[in-house]
Amino acid sequence: MSCGNHHDTPCSEVLEAVSAYLDGEMDAHDKARLAQHFDECSPCLQEAGVYEEVKVLIARSCGGDPCPDEVRARVVSRIRSVSVTWTTTTTSTDG
Repeated sequence: MSCGNHHDTPCSEVLEAVSAYLDGEMDAHDKARLAQHFDECSPCLQEAGVYEEVKVLIARSCGGDPCPDEVRARVVSRIRSVSVTWTTTTTSTDG
């Protein structure tokens, strides 16, 4: 996943670190690098949002017990496999 633009921190590196970022398991320097990347790259920001939603759903389902990494990986994989199409409609006020 990438927006196609160059970033100081590559998208692949950011996506590998999303879980640690969301869990607060990284130092301030690395957290700032990822935050800057999210400001510049909407696909990675969207992916981080998916991870965050998965964490919330799993926490709600597991009663607060930590989710095994393999379960999280399967859930994220399933979410990524779903294709969503957004459509918008516009109405004209000319008449």
